[in-house]
Amino acid sequence: MKKSAANIVAFCCLVVALVYGAKETSAVDCEVWELSPCKAAVEGSGVPSAECCVKMKEQEPCLCLYFRIRNPLAEFYFKSPNGRKVAAACGVTFPTYCLH
Repeated sequence: MKKSAANIVAFCCLVVALVYGAKETSAVDCEVWELSPCKAAVEGSGVPSAECCVKMKEQEPCLCLYFRIRNPLAEFYFKSPNGRKVAAACGVTFPTYCLH
């Protein structure tokens, strides 16, 4: 009896840890200004820095939001031709359902 109660407690702790951990890792702040390390690449060379790519990948879950809002900064990074080149160089994919 004691062993099964201990197993249940351990299982519950594991579930709580997994759920809490999943929430922490999936939370993304959709802040387009976070992409400022990409400004030089979008404005000119089109070659993103490692920091730029890290930020682009962090913001990837926010792409649909950025396509819906009428924010000039979001358009600069994701709707401009050079912005799309930088995103592609970083491995960021654009969901087709967001591109209207």
